[in-house]
Amino acid sequence: MHQIASNHFKIISKINGINGWFILDTGASSTFVDLKLEAKFKLQSETSLVKASGAGPNKLNTLLSKNNSINIGGWCSKKFQVALIDLSYVNNAFESIKSPSVDGIIGADVLKTGNAIIDYEKKYLYLK
Repeated sequence: MHQIASNHFKIISKINGINGWFILDTGASSTFVDLKLEAKFKLQSETSLVKASGAGPNKLNTLLSKNNSINIGGWCSKKFQVALIDLSYVNNAFESIKSPSVDGIIGADVLKTGNAIIDYEKKYLYLK
């Protein structure tokens, strides 16, 4: 894990075999990819009635993509669901503090599935 200026931790993850930079967010219930990167990560999406909400005041429309593989380090999960949302508000906030943009957010769904242990002192994420 790499700590960035916002105090978030950024990790490299692969979705469908494609590397990307993701924020680790224990408060996010789901894993998200930026809508603009649907083709990059080879996602097949469908509309969803679910609205995403977070620290901002507005609820965001989502798309869902099922049956994806996700790899973090040596850990892998297949047939994983990923939500797609507009992450421009997140990336604009990172740019304002001179931090690079991210491709998505790794949420509690991955952490729970992988029985995650986060070692903040060593800056390491363990998944089983």
